[in-house]
Amino acid sequence: MPIPNDVQTILATDCGSTTTKAILIEKQGEEYRLTRRGEAPTTVEAPFDDVTVGVTNAVREIEELSGRAILDAGGKVIAPTEAGNQGVDLYLSTSSAGGGLQMTVAGVVKAMSAESAERAALGAGAIIMDVIAVDDGRKEYQKVERIRALRPDMILMSGGTDGGTVTHLTEMAEMLRSADPKPRLGIGLKLPVIYAGNVEARKAVEEIVGDVVDLREVPNLRPTLDRENLGPAREAIHELFLEHVMQQAPGYAKLMTWTSAGIMSTPNAVGKIMEAIARERGIDVLGVDIGGATTDVFSVFGGTFVRTVSANLGMSYSICNVLTEAGLPNIARWIPFPADDTYIRNELRNKMIRPTTIPQTLKDLQIEQAVAREALRLAFEHHKSLARGLKGVQTQAGVEMERAATGQTLVNMQALNMIVGSGGVLSHAPQRGQSALMMLDAYQPEGVTMLAVDSIFMMPQLGVLSTILPEAATQVFERDCLIKLGDCVAPVGTAKEGEPCVTVALKDSGPHAVPFGQLKVIPLGENATDEATLTPARGFDVGAGKGKARTVKVEGGVVGLVIDARGRPIALPPDASARVAKLQEWLRALGLPTVA
Repeated sequence: MPIPNDVQTILATDCGSTTTKAILIEKQGEEYRLTRRGEAPTTVEAPFDDVTVGVTNAVREIEELSGRAILDAGGKVIAPTEAGNQGVDLYLSTSSAGGGLQMTVAGVVKAMSAESAERAALGAGAIIMDVIAVDDGRKEYQKVERIRALRPDMILMSGGTDGGTVTHLTEMAEMLRSADPKPRLGIGLKLPVIYAGNVEARKAVEEIVGDVVDLREVPNLRPTLDRENLGPAREAIHELFLEHVMQQAPGYAKLMTWTSAGIMSTPNAVGKIMEAIARERGIDVLGVDIGGATTDVFSVFGGTFVRTVSANLGMSYSICNVLTEAGLPNIARWIPFPADDTYIRNELRNKMIRPTTIPQTLKDLQIEQAVAREALRLAFEHHKSLARGLKGVQTQAGVEMERAATGQTLVNMQALNMIVGSGGVLSHAPQRGQSALMMLDAYQPEGVTMLAVDSIFMMPQLGVLSTILPEAATQVFERDCLIKLGDCVAPVGTAKEGEPCVTVALKDSGPHAVPFGQLKVIPLGENATDEATLTPARGFDVGAGKGKARTVKVEGGVVGLVIDARGRPIALPPDASARVAKLQEWLRALGLPTVA
């Protein structure tokens, strides 16, 4: 579908695992603005087995609100705009429904080429089902059985620097041939396999597996020991996602005939808007998209973009996986009222079997937000383990196996400028202060960091729009999407409860001394800035070194300027009643309700 030169109206949808969201963007004068939004349950599963039903329902809501006819009599999107204020000029969509993009990656060495393959796949919006490597400790037959059982959407195969090992790659290809893997969707189709390894081994790999899989060759992910080239592999993943996965998923073939451009995976789209934020503002950014089934974490530190997905951490379908991985004590420590273990477990099980329900009481909400803290924390720990630089070169048993030690994590909390939260539990929290507190507890930012949320969870739609009409995506993001909660000042260090921690002196108001263990909000509205002199107590660091003051420009938001003097890491009282009292004190500090 050709894209008009002068785009006046844009419809964009995101088909999530639980909910399908639709937004309408219209050009008002010289700028693009969000005008309407609608949402409906996703219908990729039984009884509908057709994603377009949920899309149609979400778009019908926009039609009712705007008075604009967008769908024709057959339920198809009218594009471009027709006479009588009908249709839209541009229709785009993203999707993570139907399980999203599920991949297996294979590399020669787990700590190097397999990890590079994992980064490439994650950056393209995939969920990693397994990482297979020559040195992963499993027997050959176990790997063959695993590949057969998984039935991924595609496999990314890598290993060897250009001109390096060939033997290990041919062995991997033989293993793949033995497994004869079948794709998750599409009976009788060959499984797509992307080969991104040593160019010297291409011909041999093609001869071994070329007749049993749909082989696509791209430049080496790791052409030299100290350099990654992830772009070509990510592009191939995106193309195969459209060609193979989207065409086979229920209703997507029909949806693809409606859209003005290819359907992009939701995580890939969110990553694009995160990269755009960091690039345009010249800042380091950490972003999260916490969904019903998965939690995606994005970061840009020093210009390096990294995305990870925690496939078992989510707020509806995967909520009991959070319970299993975090453990009940870790979830219970964030619940600001006395609750027994059985009550908490039953609440979470109910949410898992009824994923589209929302909390009905304040207690329900606070339990859900306690789970969210742990899901965010665990996903961030996973992210830090993969967001690493490259260093060092070693050889193994005289064979150049491209063995390299990964460097330190790229995540530097003192250098972090902004945290952006997205997903239902953060975007739709009844009060913005609740979103701020969840991010503070989960991420524990250091120094001075801006907290922000996606107002109504539209970053995926804006991400795909940024690839076609970047001007429109940027304008809507700045004016309608990003809600600044306010800067957070967080000294690093520890002390006893009530001891001096930090003093914040604003140019326009007097000094605010905040003792250790407390949270304090200083009123500072949206778009309001001030000059602040931060003076930490001895042993505390606000970015200039222990005990050293610094003067910075701080910005407010809908919550205000937050002073977090709880130390790093945050320590909760071991006694249950004292812990509940402390949690309630922190809630009140942000003006949030507590259970009586």
